[in-house]
Amino acid sequence: MKYVKQMVISTHMSVGQIVNEMSESGVLGAGRLARAVDIMVEIFKKSEYSTFLCLAGPMVPGGLREIFHLLIEKGYVDAIVTSGANIVHDIIEALGYKGEKGNFSEDDIKLRRNGIGRAGDIFFEQEGFQALEKKVYEVCDSLIVEENREVAVYELLQVIGKSLDDEKSLLKSALKRGVPVFSPAIMDSMLGLHIWTYSQLKKIRINPVLDLNRMADFIFESEKLGAIILGGGVPKHFALAGSILREGVDAAVQIIMDRPESGSLSGAELEEAISWKKARTESKLATVIGDATIIFPIMVAAVFEKLSKPKNQN
Repeated sequence: MKYVKQMVISTHMSVGQIVNEMSESGVLGAGRLARAVDIMVEIFKKSEYSTFLCLAGPMVPGGLREIFHLLIEKGYVDAIVTSGANIVHDIIEALGYKGEKGNFSEDDIKLRRNGIGRAGDIFFEQEGFQALEKKVYEVCDSLIVEENREVAVYELLQVIGKSLDDEKSLLKSALKRGVPVFSPAIMDSMLGLHIWTYSQLKKIRINPVLDLNRMADFIFESEKLGAIILGGGVPKHFALAGSILREGVDAAVQIIMDRPESGSLSGAELEEAISWKKARTESKLATVIGDATIIFPIMVAAVFEKLSKPKNQN
């Protein structure tokens, strides 16, 4: 029988050393986080893995944008599945408009009068969304000029990425590394709204079925399939459902705040995916409960520390 080891913390410990203490304890949230770190190390270290990064919730405006850029630049991410909102905020930030620190108790009627939108304690000036609309229209115009054919959503996002000057942009980084960005619910965002308003003025032919073609190619070409899932919703399901084409993912970690009792996919433990053939019976899975803006940076720091050490060094 293995007993729970009490964690020992001392001054000048690295993030990786703290996570090692969590691993030695091995139970509850600390144990889950340590197991998720080990799975991420395997996914990043083994070249046979192709890896999804799935993003739901305000991950880009919540401060994780440059971490995603780093993972893409280092070649640890092979495909991205994201909500339209994260793309919206990536574009807006690339255009020079940043979220501002606010608070949860601000008067929302006052914010509305002042042209400010609120996401939790992040405030957004409306000028950024006006710049977004202008950029979307420019990109759609270029598509009409260049080609009279149906365009996949991931292709539209590639063209937008090409038009941005910000090297830290999620879309720009993905374009440079040849990483497809899928946004299956893109119409559920301000970007989708601007695409619709553009379509009322000029014809544009966007076909999301083409995204599934590209997705299927990615999945079939993967020797092993991994997934890093931040939040639930459509991004989580799109990646896991697509993996049914190859009997499921080989390894996955997720950070979620949702609960499983309602039966929702967002709150489901990853083990549930095995029953749907979205994860293989022998797959390595870990669910960490908590806020991804807190947990994910810690995990990435610990993963990088482990990857930088010799094979037999803890």
